[in-house]
Amino acid sequence: MQATISKQLSIEDYLKQEEKALCKNEYINGKIIPMAGGTVNHNQIAVNITTELNYAFKKQDYRVYMGDVRLWIPEKNSFTYPDIMVIKGDPIYYENRKDTILNPSLIIEVLSPSTENYDKEGKFSAYRTIATFSEYMLVSQTKIYGEKFTKTEEKKWLFQEFHEEDKAIELQLGNLPLEFDDIYHKVAL
Repeated sequence: MQATISKQLSIEDYLKQEEKALCKNEYINGKIIPMAGGTVNHNQIAVNITTELNYAFKKQDYRVYMGDVRLWIPEKNSFTYPDIMVIKGDPIYYENRKDTILNPSLIIEVLSPSTENYDKEGKFSAYRTIATFSEYMLVSQTKIYGEKFTKTEEKKWLFQEFHEEDKAIELQLGNLPLEFDDIYHKVAL
């Protein structure tokens, strides 16, 4: 996980600071966590997945957001910036702010060596407190590999691993296969 700035901030002060910030910061119960810069592979994978999802859901009632839309997690008093979020229906906004939502169904994180444990444990634990959240996908940027967690019932999640030979990660949302050839298109591994 990135370095935490020790100064405690109120939510209001964080949001004001974030509007003027040159880089994004996450907020976890009063603590500010600067987000690490991305790599070319991280960005290309996020763009590839977002492109596939946006096209696949074009005529369905889903919205796809990438990187700059903030997520409010009330039970954890936290704001994060998932790499990709998919919302079924209309977004529900935090205090009518058009930059912060509350209702993702699917969250996708592209794993970075510096944040992998945080994405797999800390963030996933927080995301599970969101009532609409039902699917979590993690994608490696160093090899053809992905993990997926699907909510099967209250407090029960199914874990699946996907390797190169699997050819795709099957999403429950929209019954959509994300092909590895598409996820890793133009990515130098």
